[in-house]
Amino acid sequence: MKSRPNWPAGLFALAWLAFILGPLIYLVTVSLRTRSEYLGKSAWAVPDALTLDNYVTVLTGGFGQYLLNNVIVTVATVGIVVLIAVPAAYAVVRNTGPFVQRGFTLILMGLAIPAQATIIPVYLMITRMQLYDTLTAIILPTAAFALPVAMLVLTNSLRDVPRELYEAQSIDGAGPLRVLVSLVLPLARPAIMTVVVYTSLNAWNGFLFPLVLTQSESSRVLTLGLWDFQGQFGTNVPALLAAVTLSVLPIFAVYLIGRRFLLSGLTAGFGK
Repeated sequence: MKSRPNWPAGLFALAWLAFILGPLIYLVTVSLRTRSEYLGKSAWAVPDALTLDNYVTVLTGGFGQYLLNNVIVTVATVGIVVLIAVPAAYAVVRNTGPFVQRGFTLILMGLAIPAQATIIPVYLMITRMQLYDTLTAIILPTAAFALPVAMLVLTNSLRDVPRELYEAQSIDGAGPLRVLVSLVLPLARPAIMTVVVYTSLNAWNGFLFPLVLTQSESSRVLTLGLWDFQGQFGTNVPALLAAVTLSVLPIFAVYLIGRRFLLSGLTAGFGK
């Protein structure tokens, strides 16, 4: 049976593509203009000449320190989430006891709690732990708020694994750790990559925790470092957009690497 073209869906997809590409084109083209040309012409006008001076300005400032801090926060957050969520999800799937299942229910309640609602308790806890103005102060709450989604994705994925595979491993004498390493990790790879991409995006673009829990320039991350290009009497928009362009590139590379796992990881278990 010959399928008919879905014109409304195609038009909607084109409109959505234009909606996404428009800001990206604006971002890159303005970052390649001089400040005087940006102020004297329309932002959408064809530029007289392109320049990399804005990128040089960004790279010779504090961008390198902010980028390094962002990388440390993102890698540490992803590492904590994966190390906790994978064995925890395995325990939830294999252990149907009330203690484990109620603990899983409590973790999922975190999906309904916004970070803004907990910022004062988090601030008090961080200061009493003497972690204020450190990267650890950003990493711990960011990982905590990423865990509910990670657990949800991983448990749905592990429930797709046939019970016979777990039983075959047990018959061969494999303990829980060996089953986790030799069976769970390979089969849950798409879900783990989904967790890595999702957590990386949240940690990389985090703003609330860095704003409230850090103060000094040495612990500043990219989202706060962009304020360096805002002054009392104006904003260097081309340099600011050059910094935004550079800050997007690393996390965009992570997304490109893990994007093929996203759909399979997010929809795992939905067919049951």
